[in-house]
Amino acid sequence: MRVLVVEDDRELAEAIGVGLRREQMAVDLAFDGDAGLERALIHGYDVVVLDRDLPRTHGDDVCAHLVRQGCRSRVLMLTAAATIEERVDGLGIGADDYLPKPFAFAELAARVQALFRRAQPAIPPLLVHGDLELDTAKRRARRAGDVLELGPKEFGVLELLLAAQGRVVSAEELLFRVWDEEADLFTTAVKVTISRLRRKLGCPDLIETIPQAGYRI
Repeated sequence: MRVLVVEDDRELAEAIGVGLRREQMAVDLAFDGDAGLERALIHGYDVVVLDRDLPRTHGDDVCAHLVRQGCRSRVLMLTAAATIEERVDGLGIGADDYLPKPFAFAELAARVQALFRRAQPAIPPLLVHGDLELDTAKRRARRAGDVLELGPKEFGVLELLLAAQGRVVSAEELLFRVWDEEADLFTTAVKVTISRLRRKLGCPDLIETIPQAGYRI
């Protein structure tokens, strides 16, 4: 999952970013409405966590513009204003969910996950291929009953490959969905992560490399 956090309080934005990355999400940050809008339109994030009171372009205007442009990103709006009328206004301009400040991080993470699930085609909470099981809700993986200790990128890559149900997934798609904007398009990160994942999955090898195309389970 790839998330954009648009929040002018840099300390809060960075704290949210750190927390969501620990939840195995790829996270980009923007600190004003103009930068957030530009990134959202270019990258097509799964979820945009959007502060309402932003400098340069107000959060309401950012949300409304994303809706007008047909952006498929789900929007979780944050605000210090907590009245019912203001929440209704935020939802009325196209936000998918609304979370007043201050908030518990666990609730923020849960709402982001819920919005992501709403944005995607229905994916079973348990992805299974042979003796491999991936619990997408609890973020756990097992093979032949043994727990696999996967890092965030390894889990993200495996989740995409299993969800593809045999479709070939390109390295570019893996890089975009699992990493964030800091990733170098020419990096070997995907290849290295696939190699580590293969070692952890053990034998027989489940990941097939398709030359000039990508990877599939």
